[in-house]
Amino acid sequence: MKILFIGGTGTISSAITRLLAQRNEELYLLNRGSRSGELPSGVKTVIADINDEKAVEKALAGMTFDCVCDFIGFVPSQLERDYRLFNGRVGQFMYISSASAYHKPVKSYIINEGTSLANPYWEYSRNKIACEDYLMKLYREQGFPVTVIRPSHTYDERSVPLGVHGDKGSWQVVKRMLDGKPVLIHGDGSSLWTMTHNSDFAQGFCGLIGNPHAIGEAFQITCDESLTWDQIYGAIADVLGVKLNAYHVSSEFLAAVSRYDFTGSLIGDKACSVVFDNSKLKKAVPDFVPKVRFEQGVRQTLEYVLSHPELQTEDPEFDEWCDRVIAALEKAKQEILTVG
Repeated sequence: MKILFIGGTGTISSAITRLLAQRNEELYLLNRGSRSGELPSGVKTVIADINDEKAVEKALAGMTFDCVCDFIGFVPSQLERDYRLFNGRVGQFMYISSASAYHKPVKSYIINEGTSLANPYWEYSRNKIACEDYLMKLYREQGFPVTVIRPSHTYDERSVPLGVHGDKGSWQVVKRMLDGKPVLIHGDGSSLWTMTHNSDFAQGFCGLIGNPHAIGEAFQITCDESLTWDQIYGAIADVLGVKLNAYHVSSEFLAAVSRYDFTGSLIGDKACSVVFDNSKLKKAVPDFVPKVRFEQGVRQTLEYVLSHPELQTEDPEFDEWCDRVIAALEKAKQEILTVG
């Protein structure tokens, strides 16, 4: 097949790119070329800024594709541009949405593609919903061959997946663990979550490329494993060989006292217990079987991050904020005990 990715080097797309290269598919990546040196052999690049529509039209002149996937579209205007560029020249258009679009607060902890879409807490999710609505309207009214993909928390070797971290990523939380400092965990640590290794995601995604059962449909792609947040942080501490010093704080409190967007990322997503039902995907892609358990995947990630200092981005501002939150809560506890 002849396939075009808009993006293609991110956490989700990089594993798909590698898998399609292994299968000798004719794959093109449309991006600005900043990470082209990391691409597998055989993958072709189209150097252009997708936001420059005229430049993209010129770069793709005369080309048609069996499948185009947009990994980086966040608002409907970007999908409107994609429609102008690819209508009539693509057999399947795949769009990466988000499982955070599912109804919050959750109506049921079991999530499938029939779960309603609504998220009053996170603009990111509402934009994804609007993008889905736009594309599905094109499918219903004009037959535009859309497939919507909803990933949840997908990770790779370059960053440790966590619930609470600062703007510079998760390394500072890992460093706090290594230093024996308490780490903030939202809620009481018992809510359920799913972590999906990008290699597993790639297997499900590639099974939907060119799949006639995928046209006009939405699919979530996640691991089948459900873990509590305490188990997630505990698995990381085990790999590091340290004792987890967990400090549990309500998601509502974190959202109220922080400049970080914990309202969206926690209350609108990670604070909710969810279990994903992948029956629809497995019916369309019978050989989809997630193989990487979290303790295996996060070990690979930590070994990679620990051996690549350039990925160890420190965040002293977040570190100090954690210390202030913990100190303030401990002081409040003592004052309450004194009054009591």
